[in-house]
Amino acid sequence: MEGAPGTGSSRKSSALAGGPKARGRGARTKGVTLKALGAAIRNNLEREWFGSPPHRAAISRPRPVGLAAHPHDPRPVDPDRGRQLLDGVLVLNGGALRLGETGDPFDQPSPTRQFATALHGFDWLPHLLAAGPGSSRLALRLLQDWRRVFGTWNAFSWSGERLERRTFHLACAAKALAPEASDAEISAMALDIARGARQLLKASDAPERKLERAVVVTIAGCALTGKASNQLMAHGLKRVHALLDLIVLPDGGHASRSPEAGLELLFDLLTLDDALGQRGRPAPEALTRAIDRLSSSVRFFAMADGHLAAFQGGEAIGPKRIAAALAHDDHGPRPPQSAPHVGYQKMQGGSLQVMADAGPPATGVLSVAACAQPAAVEIVFGKDRLITSCGWSPEAAGANAFRLSSAASTVSVGDGSAGRPLSGWRANALGPWLIDGATEVEVKRHDADTGVWLDIVHDGWRRLGLTHARRLYLDLKADELRGEDSLVPIGSANPDGPRRYLPFSITFHLHPDARASLARDGKSVLIKGPSNVGWWLRNDAVDVAITPSAHFDHGHARPAGAIVLKSQVRPEKGAKIRWKLARAADH
Repeated sequence: MEGAPGTGSSRKSSALAGGPKARGRGARTKGVTLKALGAAIRNNLEREWFGSPPHRAAISRPRPVGLAAHPHDPRPVDPDRGRQLLDGVLVLNGGALRLGETGDPFDQPSPTRQFATALHGFDWLPHLLAAGPGSSRLALRLLQDWRRVFGTWNAFSWSGERLERRTFHLACAAKALAPEASDAEISAMALDIARGARQLLKASDAPERKLERAVVVTIAGCALTGKASNQLMAHGLKRVHALLDLIVLPDGGHASRSPEAGLELLFDLLTLDDALGQRGRPAPEALTRAIDRLSSSVRFFAMADGHLAAFQGGEAIGPKRIAAALAHDDHGPRPPQSAPHVGYQKMQGGSLQVMADAGPPATGVLSVAACAQPAAVEIVFGKDRLITSCGWSPEAAGANAFRLSSAASTVSVGDGSAGRPLSGWRANALGPWLIDGATEVEVKRHDADTGVWLDIVHDGWRRLGLTHARRLYLDLKADELRGEDSLVPIGSANPDGPRRYLPFSITFHLHPDARASLARDGKSVLIKGPSNVGWWLRNDAVDVAITPSAHFDHGHARPAGAIVLKSQVRPEKGAKIRWKLARAADH
């Protein structure tokens, strides 16, 4: 197996789900530009057609007869948020609207775009239904408010995450709302579900979520009865079968390489499995296998502090949500320490735990949240997450700079990055794909009684004529982590040619709950987490600084710090910095 203990592996970035292959010096600009032109034309045509009366009529037929299954979404709900809404205050994604008893949230400005996305995605609905008496009646009234303003067509409300999540939440809630609803309200809910699902089948605006959309379409079919139900289940299951093994990798990782994306897909597949069971349909074997693989992957990415590892656009999801995802199989097998297909390595010491990004970023349509951060690490001591990244996620709108190399705990050279997001009109057409990222990552791992060796080499800095080699050794006896970061020349550059020096640095981003102080020698750094246990970061860098940073938590920035080890590299000769993280004797 690739990446197994004692072996080496090499991973290359590929054209997943229609993305461009990264060849030679990365994605070809011409190819991306042509794809952007095609997408821009298609998007304009779709916007015109989807808003037309013939299209609206087409997605309304055949009309669903009624409601059938009551799919169960295992995501945890917060009844307090539902009770706040009953009291006239709608809280979503860190924003709030005061509605009073009869206020309409759909007929007034939202405080933020993230709030509007959650509002039109009906993210409030499961929390409201858990709030007790009066919740169903309020939910039905809010559904009518949305339908009155946005029920025919709106480019924002009927596209992207809003359409997908709204259809999902409504399909899961409709049966619970039916006892309080009139026949007309039940008919309107069923038609909303059917129209939303058919729109998901026709729209091309979120190609990175083809599988997630197919799952929602199938769940919607299970929630309905009649010919509409049969058609949606058939179309949805066909797409699910075609995409499952492309998106859910053999080790359970999501093809986007985001641990959070894998967790959320697991929730959706569990909901689909429940819905099919209620309709008397056995779960396809491929679905069962995917659920098992994703469950194993969630266990792999769960760190000792109880949170999910935060890489490649995914956030550090908390223990409650992880437990809910694994409740169906709480005695599952212990995951391996290596996930070679999705490209991560885990190292477990006496008290230190390390997760390393050991693969190239996703390409093409799956790279809209990918980060140019090869060989990045997260380091946890017990319940203290000491070293992490900026934790960028797509919810952090307008912050694509946090997808660059300097925003993670890895190496940066000059003022560049090992890859970059698209910008301008190409990003508007395709989404913020990551381009020019690492295409080849070689990994070697050796597990021994005394410790764990991990070597990661990638070509993310090939445009500068360099490769980055990160060597990590987790000493089990000494309970310390030693690292060596080397920049190695590519090819046969003349070491006696004109001298050119570039600044390079290793950044260790601190979790917002961790703090650091510089020792009197100006180089050693003492790091402490909430437990107040100290760890010395010693190094042979030319200069060391502690700088301000930010850490994104559910799209909102929290102040944090970063330790920056600085040096210079001559591309024709290379350079290295060695460092060690060891427990402080006096803490």
